[in-house]
Amino acid sequence: MPRTPGSLLPRSGLRLHRAWLVAAVTVLALVSAEVFRSTTGALFEPIETEFGWGRAQVSGAVTANLIIYGVVAPFAAVLLERFRPSRVAAAALLLIAAGSGLTTVMGSLWQLWVLWGGFVGVGAGALALVFGAVVANRWFTHRRGLVMGIFSAAGACGQLAFLPVIVNMAERHGWRTASLLVAAFALAIIPLLFWPFADSPASVGITPHGSDQTAPPAQHAGTEPAARRKNAALETFGVLREAIRHRAFWILALTFAVCGWTTNGLVQTHFLPATHDHGMPAGTAAGMLALIGIFDVIGTIASGWLTDRVSPWVLLVGYYSMRGVSLLTVHTVLGPSAEPPLWIFIIFYGLDWVATVPPTVALCRTYFGPRLATPVFGWVFAAHMIGAGAGAFAAGLLRESYGSYMIAWFTAAALCFLASVAMFFLPPAPSRSKAEG
Repeated sequence: MPRTPGSLLPRSGLRLHRAWLVAAVTVLALVSAEVFRSTTGALFEPIETEFGWGRAQVSGAVTANLIIYGVVAPFAAVLLERFRPSRVAAAALLLIAAGSGLTTVMGSLWQLWVLWGGFVGVGAGALALVFGAVVANRWFTHRRGLVMGIFSAAGACGQLAFLPVIVNMAERHGWRTASLLVAAFALAIIPLLFWPFADSPASVGITPHGSDQTAPPAQHAGTEPAARRKNAALETFGVLREAIRHRAFWILALTFAVCGWTTNGLVQTHFLPATHDHGMPAGTAAGMLALIGIFDVIGTIASGWLTDRVSPWVLLVGYYSMRGVSLLTVHTVLGPSAEPPLWIFIIFYGLDWVATVPPTVALCRTYFGPRLATPVFGWVFAAHMIGAGAGAFAAGLLRESYGSYMIAWFTAAALCFLASVAMFFLPPAPSRSKAEG
């Protein structure tokens, strides 16, 4: 059987496009970047007990991580487009490994801020969903939405599904062992970035998955003419200056900020203390969060599949509406044990956790074209993390003021309904020729 562009193992009759191997490595890298988020909640109390630091002091390092994580994303998007993604990703994983591993020998609070906030924040920001967006846009012509759904699910899986593992390891073997596990996982992914990962189809002489074009000669990614190279920071802010002139950007950024508010900011940060208010054991609550992550894998992959078939803005109307409905019920379903109503919330909310990502990425491509889609999504993702930080702060403030999270849940639900309505104000999609610019 003759070799077809992009196929592997032609003699066996099995055609496996290299894009799927690249996607598999991307999933592992995204999971590795997000597993760290499982460690912060699990390591709060052990670190506080050993060093005598207060909750606000340790939380400050997490806040710095979230902010830096979000701010780095748009700059990483430009770097990933201009240079070899494999090298950018490898450097990011080294930073995550260093940030997590070096906490085992720290002795001062400022070191925790530098390691968690600086090292891990920059590394995870460079490997945020913008990395997945670059891979999906370069390697897939068809099924791009499905692949982006898989990448989105991988990030959420790393954040939530590993939480019970980290909690168990910290309790049995100490928090340092849990930190070293995260560092080792990050280091183990780096060799895979040099094979089977590849920077682009052109770099290995094949075409993207689903393309019927002839395979081009192999060439290196990130080697555009010098005339096109600009200062990365100037280019990143240039993308922002262009984007803010369009109504579509503001709607996508503000609604994605609501997504961050109602996921990373509210549920991921405050679900455990909220369950404690209702008398639920920490182990049970951690298991509930892990289940949200598992159901998110199903929901986000399904969302990617739907994004290839249904108008993305219609999906977002449904996702934000369903999330708003689910958040209205949280205060009434929480209790000392996991009763059936709570299980319904876990399943319903889990399916919708980051299902918003594939259609949001698709809309960035629709309104800004393939050249600007990833850097624009980088800024939209930054809005997501700013929303997450605002949501975390607001929920804590409301809990302190009223002694309950009820108003925080209702506020988040109202924001989801507003995000759903905002989708109706998106402008008409530009013509294909204009979008391709």
